[in-house]
Amino acid sequence: MLHEILQGYLETIAQVIDTLESFYLEKYEEEILTSNRCNVRIRIRWSAGDLLEINEAVIVTSGILHHLNYRYHFQDANNTMHFRYDNSPHHQEIASFPHHKHTMKGVIETEQPTIPDVINEVKGIVEPKEN
Repeated sequence: MLHEILQGYLETIAQVIDTLESFYLEKYEEEILTSNRCNVRIRIRWSAGDLLEINEAVIVTSGILHHLNYRYHFQDANNTMHFRYDNSPHHQEIASFPHHKHTMKGVIETEQPTIPDVINEVKGIVEPKEN
């Protein structure tokens, strides 16, 4: 049986995806490793060709959800990266190390966003141009 915190987390992700318009899921994968740990892999494509790719590994320990690693990558229909959040252990010069955001202008410091935050950030870019 899946830990209730992890179950709630996965349900929140699904609810946010349900708010999207003009999209389809290329991939939605919950790899349950134990009752407290899973990997999430999601590819969301909008009708204009924009793509959001979500990859993360999460675990619940002592009643708290922890992200072991994550990568949230957004690119347009021309395969131009608009941004990518990740916690790969490079860019040690960034104050928020290992958390950082790759943008079209370079790498900036940031805290880890939630998947709903990232999806809403992309919605603000994609959905206005589709209407």
